[in-house]
Amino acid sequence: MASPEIDALTQALARLPGLGPRSARRAVLHLLQKRETALAPLLRALESVNERMVQCAICGNIDTIDPCGICADPRRDGRALCVVEDVADLWALEKSRLFPGRFHVLGGRLSALEGVRPEDLAIAPLVQRVAQGGIDEVVLAMNATLEGQTTAHYIAERLEAYPVRLTQLAHGVPIGGELDYLDEGTLAQALRARRPID
Repeated sequence: MASPEIDALTQALARLPGLGPRSARRAVLHLLQKRETALAPLLRALESVNERMVQCAICGNIDTIDPCGICADPRRDGRALCVVEDVADLWALEKSRLFPGRFHVLGGRLSALEGVRPEDLAIAPLVQRVAQGGIDEVVLAMNATLEGQTTAHYIAERLEAYPVRLTQLAHGVPIGGELDYLDEGTLAQALRARRPID
């Protein structure tokens, strides 16, 4: 039987996405067995991030500096702006290293069922960024859900008065995907977005 402190640590880890009670117990055991090489560095890193974490005032990213490293990077293309639902989406796109521009985090997506309205998201700051000029393209990188597409449509309406090119991520059949494993929505989107063979 573990002590209350170890149980508390296990329960805290079990609340993290992707970790259940069994995975959390294994992680705690590993941390305790490798105290100097695993636990101590983890504690230092958590403490440092906890003390220095800020939300970027420009894009909404989470970093330890404000503006964040992406917004502060002079090599980024300020003419291209990618709009994402949350920071996890930004980090996923940034990890691909394929988008050279800057980002804007909405902080969620419109959802009538969950009571999320346009004023609950960072849509007004997005419109302000576009209105200031200097942005040629806005990439709407919303998730391929009903709420994500509703959000993209709403943003497109809000930005139609500005001279920017609006684009969105392609949706459809992934490379290596087999048709019989795809859901009907993915197949329907792939058929709607079909293009000529070059």
